[in-house]
Amino acid sequence: MSAIPVPPKKTIEEHAQEQSRFLDQDLGPALAEARAGRRAVFFVDAAHFVWAPFLGYLWCLARLFVRSGTGRKRYNVLGALNAVTHEVTRVCNEGYVTAQTVCTLLRNLAGAGLQVPVTVVLDNARYQRCELVQALARQLGIHLLFLPSYSPNLNLIERLWRFVRKQSLNST
Repeated sequence: MSAIPVPPKKTIEEHAQEQSRFLDQDLGPALAEARAGRRAVFFVDAAHFVWAPFLGYLWCLARLFVRSGTGRKRYNVLGALNAVTHEVTRVCNEGYVTAQTVCTLLRNLAGAGLQVPVTVVLDNARYQRCELVQALARQLGIHLLFLPSYSPNLNLIERLWRFVRKQSLNST
């Protein structure tokens, strides 16, 4: 019985080359059009905030108990960050982020009254790449641009989520 060969994983250099190509050929021209006012580019990603306290200090003189939930309840935010104006459009829920949530966000972006074509930059989450989302985007005239694998550094909204977690949620 012969083993089925497993294709080798991409190396760091191959991921870097893929990201560079994406930046030069896909994302760069879209951002240049956005800066010129001929296109609106939105970076989309979800953040899942947990309803629980996160303590910032370990030692104290007096023991303090903080009432909290179990940590299983989440507040989900699917956000779209405008690359030029830095305005955030968001859809929030306490359930799950699904393809329907992405469709709601796309409808909100299409209904925002933008007079230019819209490009939405997404990662490769299954609920963002499904046919339901792609069909709605075609219907609304929104161009979907999917980031290469393992490239959160190219998604600007990841920086917003990091800022929110670090400045607003830590130790609260």
